[in-house]
Amino acid sequence: MDKKEEPSRRRSAVSRLLDFAGPRKALTYLGCTLSAISMVVGFGPYVCIWLVARDLIAVAPNWSTATSIAVYGWWALGLSVASILLYFAGLMCTHLAAFRCAANMRKRATEHLMHTSLGYFDTHASGALRRVVDGCAAETEGMLAHKLPDTAGSVAMIVGMLVLFFVFDWRLGLACLVPVILSLICMFYMMGGRGMEFMTKYMESLVKMNKTGTEYVRGIPVVKVFQQTVHSFKAFHDAIEEFTRLAQDYAVRWCRTPQSLSLTIINGVALFLVPVAILLAPGEGDFGAFLANFAFYAIFSAVIPTAMTRVMFMSDALQSATDAVNRVEEVLAAPMIKAPAAPKEPVDNSIVFDDVSFTYEGVNERALSHVSFSVPAGSTVALVGPSGGGKTTATSLVPRFWDVCAGRVLVGGVDVRSMDPHRLMEHVAFVFQANHLFKQSVLENVRAARPDATREEVARALSAAQCDDIIEKLPDGVDTVYGAAGAHFSGGEVQRLMLARAIMKDAPIVVLDEATAFADPENEAKIQKAFSELASGRSGEKRTVLMVAHRLSTVRKADKIVVLDAGRVAEQGTHDELLAAGGLYARMWADYERAVSWKITSEEVA
Repeated sequence: MDKKEEPSRRRSAVSRLLDFAGPRKALTYLGCTLSAISMVVGFGPYVCIWLVARDLIAVAPNWSTATSIAVYGWWALGLSVASILLYFAGLMCTHLAAFRCAANMRKRATEHLMHTSLGYFDTHASGALRRVVDGCAAETEGMLAHKLPDTAGSVAMIVGMLVLFFVFDWRLGLACLVPVILSLICMFYMMGGRGMEFMTKYMESLVKMNKTGTEYVRGIPVVKVFQQTVHSFKAFHDAIEEFTRLAQDYAVRWCRTPQSLSLTIINGVALFLVPVAILLAPGEGDFGAFLANFAFYAIFSAVIPTAMTRVMFMSDALQSATDAVNRVEEVLAAPMIKAPAAPKEPVDNSIVFDDVSFTYEGVNERALSHVSFSVPAGSTVALVGPSGGGKTTATSLVPRFWDVCAGRVLVGGVDVRSMDPHRLMEHVAFVFQANHLFKQSVLENVRAARPDATREEVARALSAAQCDDIIEKLPDGVDTVYGAAGAHFSGGEVQRLMLARAIMKDAPIVVLDEATAFADPENEAKIQKAFSELASGRSGEKRTVLMVAHRLSTVRKADKIVVLDAGRVAEQGTHDELLAAGGLYARMWADYERAVSWKITSEEVA
């Protein structure tokens, strides 16, 4: 968190939430004011009841002489109706503000994520982000729309109670005040300190369950194939167990006793009021007035549990809202890819890594350390090396998924940080290991690279990507929808469709990361043909290709091979040059040849 954010964090959660409501913030204040007035007006019927009791006791047993009773009844009815109308108007105001606040939270978080570096989504699961953007915004609605005006009313009620407690008979009022104080002590014990700590852990647990639950649902086919239970997906199981332990510990060990005590005390005001009244009654000179006062406090004490329950719910809602706004602000603090004040244009399609070092956030070891190599315009350069060597990290720096920690990545002689992000995205097409098809038709999936493309252009891109056999077997051709109720594709088929999307984009630079990772031999052969089409370009001009591969057969004809090991460039050159050097690449090639020539024989089976 930077220094500019610290003053914001010191502000209350409510004020930070209301900032999202914009001009409708004023409606929240108006709604809370109306709710408070409604609660004060709601005291009127109780006062009218006291007036009725006072007049009846004063004229007993000549009840007919109490002529003002009907007037008090009409006043009580009118005040009750007025209280309801004021409360309804207050809720209308707070709901309008709450809906705008939640909508703006979602919009701002979504808009911010649209400008966040793509690498941010590699370290933040989609399930967790959805929980923050949508779930946290939803949690604030109840607090702003209901709990906040109810709290304003409760504060007005408590102040009104304190006044009324001491207006008629301060001794009986003090007897009613004692259970209120004891109940507040119990609430502060539950909600303060450890209560806030619990709410933070509770929200973290919900986010974790949402994240791991999404991953588990996606992995259900694998779980079913191997006939496993939820225990087979340990992360999801552990998240459920953690939430269960957390909730049980807080509810049973921490809240059970103070909550039970608070509810008993606040609903048993008579236990304090009646003994005091019995002790005071013998010494009262005007017993009738004392009896009327006692009747008022006995009836009015029914309001106390309502007020205290609202305060308790507000404490819980405030804790949830505080955590929600903190999480949304963390998303809004995610690093953004901003366009420079004076963006520069690349002069060609070359790529240069100039002494590049990069470290992932929260990791001590460098993923890349002083990496330097060049990809001349129109050439194909392959990155190979042991797993974890930094190959994927290097390719992700070209489209600026991350910004380098040191050195420069140049595209067309221009530092990618000096280019307009949209221009950079237009300049680079990429196909990574984690490919994603939308729940749309094949046509729309390929057209996502260039929404204005015609059907004929999409067809040519699919044909260039060797997807003709895929389209032929689909019931509706390119209009077949991919997804649960539509078509399904193998890993190799998905790769070819991704290549069709890259071909459709027609970018001068192509970044490929393990494009044959999920392909069988037949698909791999077709993908290799698609590579040739992708590298040549629609106009016949060769594209610049930077590719990562574990299958060394796919990089034999590359113009240059860069071997990365432990984040450093171990060697670079052509296939023949590296074999002649007898270094890491030569050893990897020997291992590869042994692997592809290995087969099971009848003697080995025996």
